[in-house]
Amino acid sequence: MNTSEVQEPSTQTIVLSDYAEQLSHVAAFADVSPDELCGLTSAELIKMPTNGTILDPNNPVRAYWVVLEGEVCADRVEQDGSLTRIGIAKENETFGEVVLLAGKSPTVRVLTAKPSVLLRFSEDAFWSLMACCPPVRKVILSHMAQRLHAYQAEAAHREKLISLGTLAAGLMHELHNPGSAAKRAASQLRANLLRLQELSLRFCEHETSRDQISCMRELQLEAIAHAKSSTMSSLEQSDAEESMGEWLETAGVENAFKIAPTLVSIGLDPQELVCIRDAFAGDGLSDALNWLEALVSSVSLVEAVEESISRVSELVMAVKKFAYDDRCTLREVDVHDSIQSTLTILGHKMRQRQIRVVKHFDAAQPNIRTTGVAISQVWTNLIDNAIDASPEGGQIDVRTWTEPGYLAIEVTDHGAGIPEDLKARIFEPFFTTKPVGKGTGLGLEIVQRIVTQSFGGKIEVESKPGETQFIVRLPQS
Repeated sequence: MNTSEVQEPSTQTIVLSDYAEQLSHVAAFADVSPDELCGLTSAELIKMPTNGTILDPNNPVRAYWVVLEGEVCADRVEQDGSLTRIGIAKENETFGEVVLLAGKSPTVRVLTAKPSVLLRFSEDAFWSLMACCPPVRKVILSHMAQRLHAYQAEAAHREKLISLGTLAAGLMHELHNPGSAAKRAASQLRANLLRLQELSLRFCEHETSRDQISCMRELQLEAIAHAKSSTMSSLEQSDAEESMGEWLETAGVENAFKIAPTLVSIGLDPQELVCIRDAFAGDGLSDALNWLEALVSSVSLVEAVEESISRVSELVMAVKKFAYDDRCTLREVDVHDSIQSTLTILGHKMRQRQIRVVKHFDAAQPNIRTTGVAISQVWTNLIDNAIDASPEGGQIDVRTWTEPGYLAIEVTDHGAGIPEDLKARIFEPFFTTKPVGKGTGLGLEIVQRIVTQSFGGKIEVESKPGETQFIVRLPQS
């Protein structure tokens, strides 16, 4: 038959023996004659033009298909309506066994890439073949295993990309904050240095007594020693700054109310400044106190730059640890360190919802040996799910302890809990209780696979209203 003649879709029942020659080139039927097909003598022959719809999630047909001529393509329909190519079946290839063996409705769209001719075996015919025809059953199960392996690899890759996308967005947010803080501090520090230089030149223009130099030295030492803000309530601090500003203004100090908060922050009060006023005459007091404020402010700005850079370094190290989690060399991994890196990267999401994390880490060093499985992905998915499940301003508990032969890690949220009738399904692929567009349904399935297959460990869930616990147990070498 020439497939170029296929213009309109058509379906007809055919006698299998008439297609024995063509079926002999199909792997599943290569060693089977039509007479050995468990009494099956007929099938549906379907002719489809290019872009003909064979399977549609909105109108699913469960069947086993053989491509006699042409080519068909399977596309997954994404949440945004776009299509992702997941497979192609060419001449003498089969498809449809995954849907039948998994007992689910088709979730992909299958179209012809060119004019095609296909054989369709009904669901009953498929199960008859599986039950009565060992050669066919062997090939079908082999194909199922290959496609399941490909699906798992693709699903793991997709989930990893989703996790990395979430982490990358958070990382950009996290890097932006310390970066902006460091930039602001550096800009203010430049202005302060110019002020210090100007004030120092002013001092040089006037004769300075030994008592004034001694007073300045004492002020400098006290300022540096108390550069950190003192502990006050907001009301106490406001009152102290108001009182300081009024005193400075009365004493004729330039920028009185501008420098008052800084002087209060190092623990000075108007009574302590009386002796300073007595040591300086005229404009000397104003220059001395403005110099002191510029010095204290500069020290604080340097500390802000240091903290910002430390934060950036901390984030970079956390991402580096996450990225190197996939190395294929046998090594020891500190589980506490791995969890902390995940908490660091997800910190922005917790701060947005004002969620607090309480860590109850076992004192023992919790090392495990690994050859590069993505253990960080386990913590990322569990903690990310706990954040989504937690109420605004809630709390997440992360606890570790040791048991005979195992290291146990528990992630607990205090959200609504998992309904009892859904608890048994949470590890199923593509099952999610999150709103459309918020979850893929792959996270927990990936977690279970990493824990059980890569580590030989165990994972269990306990849930009730107000508390859900995921407990991971990893074998200790």
